Order: sequence, then structure tokens, then C-alpha cells
Amino acid sequence: MPLKTKRWCVPSEPDDGFRVLVCRYRPRGLPKAKETWDAWQSNLAPSPELFAAFYGKGRTPITLEAYRERYLQEMASQQEAITALARRVRQGETVTLLCSKDCILEQVCHRTILAGLIEAEAARMH
Repeated sequence: MPLKTKRWCVPSEPDDGFRVLVCRYRPRGLPKAKETWDAWQSNLAPSPELFAAFYGKGRTPITLEAYRERYLQEMASQQEAITALARRVRQGETVTLLCSKDCILEQVCHRTILAGLIEAEAARMH
């Protein structure tokens, strides 16, 4: 299925299709003319509380497994947005999920978890 993940600062490629920024906050200091995405869906990013818990802001960081579980719980309320992206993927459109330029560990980034949710939803569609 045509679903990709990248950091927003990675230059777009012709096969990126519909590029969606899935960060809670828009990148600071970036003029609108230099945006590299077609849509911004902050509702698909971890909540500020979950982000703080994972990065240990003020306390011991939660585990990757706890982060993943809490993110999945948060995304349960975003089924409509996930289904809309899955529909695009199912119809053959490429969707590229974009995250922060500072997010270099793709395997622990929420965009990878989100991609799994979108792929699973697309597979369920007939």
C-alpha cells in the first residue's frame, strides 16, 4: 500500500503524494511559503501530556511500550481521520506522514505507529 513516513524537513519527492504533517505544533519560524506538506493534522499527534511523559519532562520518562499503548488509546478517538487517510491509501493514492525534523528515530516515532493504524484500516476496507 502506498504509505510512507518521513521528517517534514526531508525534501519532497514526486512519489510522496499527499503529504500530511502529524505534529502537535507547527514548526517554529517556518514561513507558510516554505511548508512541505499539503495538510496539517495535529489531532494525529501525541497529546502534550503524552509527549511530556515520554520525554521525561519533570519526571522519569515512561517506557516505549507505555508510550505506544497510550498513543493507541489517544488515537481511538481519531478514527474518522484515520479512516479518511486509509481511504486515500486504499484508493491507490500515496500518503506520506511527516513528523518533526528533530524526530530521527523513526521506529519509536508516533508516525510509524500511525502508519500501522492506517494500514490496518485500509486492509479492513472492501
